[in-house]
Amino acid sequence: MPNVLINYGHRRPDESRFNARLAEAVRDLPGVTFNDLGRRYPDMIIDGERERQLLLTHNVVVLQFPFYWYHTPAILKEWQDEVLAFGFAYGPGGDKLRGKKLMVAMTTGGPDEAYQHGGYNRYTFEELLLPLHATANLTGMEWLPPFISAGVLRQTPEQSAADARAYRERITALSAAD
Repeated sequence: MPNVLINYGHRRPDESRFNARLAEAVRDLPGVTFNDLGRRYPDMIIDGERERQLLLTHNVVVLQFPFYWYHTPAILKEWQDEVLAFGFAYGPGGDKLRGKKLMVAMTTGGPDEAYQHGGYNRYTFEELLLPLHATANLTGMEWLPPFISAGVLRQTPEQSAADARAYRERITALSAAD
């Protein structure tokens, strides 16, 4: 059974450069299901039942996306709204995700130093990701440290390749874990 489900959300997947590199680094890994939400649901009408079945058959869920305006892209928010249903993910009988793991893998245009107190974004990555962390808490999932490729707009090709290798290593380790 595949262990890692990567829900990839990008508002324009055909125009992606940085997330596309990360996606390419993990798409072929054994034990990984790569779920390209933007291509699967270009109309943003999510098949909640299909997506819930995917969640049930994986131990680790990765939300991979570019960080836009301090949020996930709309396709990932729509996925959350449609899939993480009352009675499934939370509330009475809503324990289907309990014990699974949740990790964010994201890219940012701004560099690491922008995401600190005193930086131009004023808040840390941890603070800005609190809504997703709270989602993990509500659904009984274990929050894993995020994978963040920051400052992608100024990365050299070597830095970008190093991030892709590091992401592959992180996902490989998650897919091998029980």
